[in-house]
Amino acid sequence: MATRLLSAFELLDSGCFGTLSVVANADLLKRINVDPAICGGRPCIRGHRVWVSLVLDFLAAGRSVDEVLADYPGIERADVLACIAYGAEMSRLRDIPVPPAAE
Repeated sequence: MATRLLSAFELLDSGCFGTLSVVANADLLKRINVDPAICGGRPCIRGHRVWVSLVLDFLAAGRSVDEVLADYPGIERADVLACIAYGAEMSRLRDIPVPPAAE
């Protein structure tokens, strides 16, 4: 029987990570670095030059967390979760216009 990798969305929807509390998000966000001298000031995973937006783009395109980890062996699952937490925090600060739903 083949094992199927779950996408980040499936993992989050499954509840296997539980509900991330504000405290948990704060701990995760410590893994993100924003420094004008590193990656032009873009948010990246602390200790790596991997942009948060790059990880989120991969996940949004349907890649699984395991696939992202395989491509970037220096990062950990918690780093990917930190990217998701960072995106969640940013969405609370700013609304992004999206096209209206088709009727």
